[in-house]
Amino acid sequence: MDIVFLLEQVVNGLVLGGYYLLLALGLSLIFSVGGVVNLAHGAFYALGAYVSLEVTKHVGFGASILISPLAVGTLGILFERYLLRRFYTADPILSLLVTFGLAMVAEQFIRMVWGAAPLASTMPEVFKGQLIFGDFMFSRYRLLILGVVFVVMSGIWLLLNKTSFGRVVRAGVQRPDMVAVLGIRLQPYMTAIVVLGVATAALGGVLFGPIAVVHPAMGGEIMTVAFVVVVIGGLGSFWGVVLAALLVGVVRGVTIHFMPAAGEASMYVLMFLVLMFRPRGLLGERIERFE
Repeated sequence: MDIVFLLEQVVNGLVLGGYYLLLALGLSLIFSVGGVVNLAHGAFYALGAYVSLEVTKHVGFGASILISPLAVGTLGILFERYLLRRFYTADPILSLLVTFGLAMVAEQFIRMVWGAAPLASTMPEVFKGQLIFGDFMFSRYRLLILGVVFVVMSGIWLLLNKTSFGRVVRAGVQRPDMVAVLGIRLQPYMTAIVVLGVATAALGGVLFGPIAVVHPAMGGEIMTVAFVVVVIGGLGSFWGVVLAALLVGVVRGVTIHFMPAAGEASMYVLMFLVLMFRPRGLLGERIERFE
């Protein structure tokens, strides 16, 4: 086996893992703090891609990386205030059904506004082409994706671990009863977590539009993988989700190149093996329900 070729597939897998990470981090945080299974998360990913197409037409792709997540994140405020808030103390199956319905509504809304046909997103000229390091060749745009994912991941980690906001959120995940005793309302923090999760999902849609096809059902397609990543990583664990996303990306990316027919199955096999030995996931923690 050519070691250079294998290295290229591993790096491609890391890009794929970064793609999954942008979806899975928000999904994990929303469930960990709010106890809500948000099946509409993929809809915000799709909206991010479509809003980016419109923004790019007027002010360019670079601006869409900022504007699209901000615009979709604003929708997250309405989403949390008028929908999710009703289900924090309810049976999780209710939030699952409602957000599933919302995902279907969002998909049909996209079809009505932008049509059912797939659309192409234009890659910035400056990021077209390859970078060559000896025998190693890699796409400039994929390197950009890796860089953005690293910055976002670092920013979220700093927010959760080095700020008072993060301390309250982590306490809310592990001991919501103690947070209530201290007189701290978790509601504003939950709104911020939902906005953060929705915005990162939209950012995923923006970044992967130029190397994938933008179509109405793209949100539903990515949700299965996002849930697999969250299950493998473990609920309540930031680094668990990061590790799982990169692991799933590398395993799936390498498998697709050597056994294309087994690419989809590889992540389910990985999930089965992890749960056999770690039922809570790689770094999962015991969490309590949001109150």
